[in-house]
Formats: sequence, structure tokens, C-alpha cells
Amino acid sequence: MRLLLALAAALLLAGCGGGGGERLAAPERGNQDINPHDPATLRDGGDLRIPLDNLPTNYNYNTIDGHEGQTGEVLWALMPGVFKDAPDGGVTLDTNYVTSAELVSPSPQVVHYHINDRAVWSSGRPITWEDFAAQVTANSGSNPAYLIADKSGYQDIAKVERGATDKDVLVTFSKTFAEWQGLFYGLYPKETDATPEAYNTGWVQTPQLTAGPFKVGNVDQTAKTITLVRNERWWGDKPRLGRVIFTVTDRNALADRLANNEIDLYEIGSSVDLFRRAQTIPGVQIREATPKQYTHITFNGAPGTILSDLKLRLAIAKGIDRAAIERRLIGGIVPTVVPMGNHIYPVGSKDYRDNSDVLPYDQAAANQELDALGWVRPSPGSVRARNGQLLRLRFVVPAGNPISDAISKTTLDQLAQIGVQIEIDAVPTEQFFSNFVNVGNFDLTGFQWIQTSVPFSNSVGNYQETKGTDIGNNFGRIYDPRIGPLFAQGLAELDEAKRAEIGNQVDRLIWEEVHDLPLYPQTGAFAVRATVANFGAKGLGDYDFEHAGFTQ
Repeated sequence: MRLLLALAAALLLAGCGGGGGERLAAPERGNQDINPHDPATLRDGGDLRIPLDNLPTNYNYNTIDGHEGQTGEVLWALMPGVFKDAPDGGVTLDTNYVTSAELVSPSPQVVHYHINDRAVWSSGRPITWEDFAAQVTANSGSNPAYLIADKSGYQDIAKVERGATDKDVLVTFSKTFAEWQGLFYGLYPKETDATPEAYNTGWVQTPQLTAGPFKVGNVDQTAKTITLVRNERWWGDKPRLGRVIFTVTDRNALADRLANNEIDLYEIGSSVDLFRRAQTIPGVQIREATPKQYTHITFNGAPGTILSDLKLRLAIAKGIDRAAIERRLIGGIVPTVVPMGNHIYPVGSKDYRDNSDVLPYDQAAANQELDALGWVRPSPGSVRARNGQLLRLRFVVPAGNPISDAISKTTLDQLAQIGVQIEIDAVPTEQFFSNFVNVGNFDLTGFQWIQTSVPFSNSVGNYQETKGTDIGNNFGRIYDPRIGPLFAQGLAELDEAKRAEIGNQVDRLIWEEVHDLPLYPQTGAFAVRATVANFGAKGLGDYDFEHAGFTQ
């Protein structure tokens, strides 16, 4: 399934204009701002230099450690998939890899894929039905030794068979899976899926067999760079770029590095300074397109933790003013500040509803509920306590990230008003997910959820019941037993409108259980060198490294 999380990076609304500093109008949903050009007119060669927050901790993003935005940014240029996200928010078949994908039987549900006859791995081995079969075995959850991020859909597959040729794949489901187009988005070679060891750790240092327009040239752990070069076995359109170079860059250095011609673009954070700097750098445009991302605060409600008490989570959540957080971060730039109101559907999509009325900001109610729970304040302005225990929560953030820093400090100020003490723990960025978020080493934390063109099925793993190491993406280990059956009902519903109704029922339950607290949708602004074409603000779609390049 799709990549689902990234470090918090609140993005500004911006246009391709200069100066003035006034707030800017919001773009229309469904657009991309990528400086489109016919690839044939672009320069042959050139290095596209892209900053990263950190090197991926695992290049297999089907694993729990690899299922993050940093991994996906690199792998878009390297790995095959059946469908990709389209600019309008839907899906489109990627015929470089699969020339047809058809539902040939609704009951039992059977999908027939025909793999592009020319598609091969970087070793030269053809991509075949066996790669599909191995991925289903690894990602189905049948073997708990595979540390998978999301088994949605894969667990519903009864068998994968060879069709008329090795390039024909027949996938038969044990029960209906409505959003089947989201499967095999990141297809890995059968060698990677063959054993738990190869799957879990085989891609930790560097990607192995790939099948994209680019392949790995070098991963330099010391310089913290990843260099991709053209894949000489690539069967699609010849890439215009000569190389793609990813370099770990501190967010505070982004503008300087762009101005010094050391990188070619960066995501604009909520810092007004980064926005102003982008406007003043010669030869740089601000490109913007609404993405499927939102920033949130996750609560750790695992058994034995202080926030395992639902009533306590409810009281604390009512003490967090989401609108005030958004105003502080982007209110000086965004003309209309609207907090995120849905965990599943992106703002602007036809199925989006604001369900946040379930959990309103209400400081008075928060104080009353905390009193009723026995968390009392010995004196005005002091920290609440119960049975000698202070009401203290540890908010884990990635070090050096100004957005996470601002969110956590604003939350600290707000919760202090109701007697809750926040300890901000800034941890190494490269360890943030693997050593803290993924293993539940926090009370509160925050990052971006990246929604997809198949939002219902891609949300299942976020809110699934956790069993041992099988947590999906439910890092807070909070589960409402009413949710599982509704997800099952929706996954079997082929009618999109009916499925969306179920999805919004689920969303209201997620608000009720205080699984996580959505803050605000991202707005997709990038500072990009003006000569970069077919790349920039991708909006609701995927990046296209095959056709990216530089104008003459």
C-alpha cells in the first residue's frame, strides 16, 4: 500500500509571485504546479538535487521502519507499481509496469494483471507473476516474523496464480476488497520477500533490485547522500535527468543552500522567513498545489501508559486549541485558517466531511473532567496530580524541526493552562520513527499523515487492533472494537458513495476514541529553481522522475 507518514513540515500557501508579503489565495484542488514541458524539449542530462530530512532507515517501505515519506521520495524513481496517484486525486494505470489490470470476476473477486513484456529488474530478470505472489505472502500478515506496515487487502487474497504467461497474474480474493487498485503500489522483487530476514533488514543500508528509470549509484552514509543514475535497462522513455541526488539538509539551511546553488528545490515550511527568502532568491519560483497531507498529534494509549485512560485523553484533547496552533504557524500567510476535520478523507475531496464537532476545544470542560478523574491542582497554576503522580506527558519531536518545535511548544502552553505538564523531548531525526514513534516510546508525538487516492483501505492499518508486533501504523496502540467491523463492511462495498458513508462513520468513532488529533492540512508549497521542469508541487499526484528535467 501507500506511504503514509512523514516528518511534520507545515507548508505555506504561495504563488509564483514576488514581494509584498501579503497572504496568498488558496489554489484549486486537483492541480499540479510543475512547470510542464514536453520532455523532448528538455536538456539531456543534469543533476536534480533534492534535500532530505534524513536518510531512510529502511528502503523497503512495506516494512514498518520504511513506511515513511523520506523513503517514498527516493523510491518513486526506483520501484515499480501497478497504479499511481493521478493529479485529480484518483488513480491511473502505470503502463510502464502493467499494461492492463482488470476485474474479471466480482464473485469471487478476481483481478487479472498483464505485466509489461519489457519490464525487468535491475539485474535483468523479468518482472513476473512470482513477484506478485511473493509480495502477497510477505504482506498478508500470515507470518508475524515479517514486520509489515500494512496488510490491508493482502490479507484478503486467497491465491496468486500464473496466467497464460509468466507476465500474466491472476489474483483471487477470499472476500471482496473494494479498493484493490491500491495494492502492489510498491512492488518489490521476490528475492526481498522470500524470507523475513531479507524483508526486514535486507534493504536497511541501500536498495537492492530496483526497476525504475533510475537505479542506485551510491549511498554515502558519511556524506548523507543518495545518488541515483540512469538505469541502462530501463524500457520506458529515456530519462532527461542524468542523476538525482538526495542530500540530508538541516531545515534551517534550506534557503541558503538553494541560494548557493547547492540544491534545486525545497518544501516551504511554516516559517515566514523561509517563504520570504524563497521570494528573494534569483531564478527561483514558488510552486504550490494542494496535497493529501495533514499534521496531527498522536496519543499513546497503549496498555499501562498514562493515556490508556480514554476519559483522560478526552479531557486533554479538549484542552488543545487546534485553530490557535494553525493560526500561529500559518495564519499570517493563509487567508482562511481551517483546522483539519477528518482522519480519512483529504480536504477538498468529494468525500471529505468535517467531523471534528465530536471533540471540540473546551478548556472549561477539560478542567471539569480532569477534576472528576481525580487529577487535582493543589494551587492555581500548579501541575495536577493524583495519588502523588504528576500529570506529566512526554512530547517527542524530531530535533531541529522548527514546525514540530512550534507545535509542541504551543501545546505545552495550552495544556499548562489546565494543569498538564508537557516535557518536550527532541530526539535525533534519523531515529525519530524507528526508535520512538514505531515502538511507542512517547506520550504525545506528531508528524504528517499522507493520504492517498484509495483513502479508506489505506486508513485501516492506522486504526487496526494491535497484536504483538502486528501494529500496522497504529503507533498509539489505541483501538475501538466498533471500528474493525465497519472497516470490514466498507472494504467489501464496491459502491463508492456507500463506502464513503461508512468511512465517515468510522471517522467519527476515531474522534471519539481520541486516537490522534488532526491539526491542519498541508498546502503543498515548494521553492523551485525556475529551470526545473515537470517537477515541483505535485499536489494529489505522484512525482514523475522519468520526465523531469531542466529547460534548455
